[in-house]
Amino acid sequence: QVQLVESGGGLVQPGGSLRLSCVASVSTATIYRIGWYRQAPGKQREMVARMLRSGNINYGDFVQGRFTISKDNAKNTVYLKMDSLKPEDTAVYYCNAAQGPYSNDYWGQGTQVTVSS
Repeated sequence: QVQLVESGGGLVQPGGSLRLSCVASVSTATIYRIGWYRQAPGKQREMVARMLRSGNINYGDFVQGRFTISKDNAKNTVYLKMDSLKPEDTAVYYCNAAQGPYSNDYWGQGTQVTVSS
């Protein structure tokens, strides 16, 4: 069982920045995969960024260099730094993790990000 707790969402103006945090109940140094997804109203959930135990990092095509995923293994925390935010980035952002390539996915409760002037 993996528990994930997100924080850091809020209201930000277009062009602004936010940093999301996700604290995991297990070691982020050894977890197979951990990252961020988002879901906007009326849309499917999509992958934003994820880190694999191998060191590989993947970003959604829409990120286009604006977001950076990182982690602090000493704190079992994964971050998503978001810059140059656009109104279309408005969504609930979820932390996601898996302990193995074929194991269950775990999800946090989500944190709302709203980009609006």
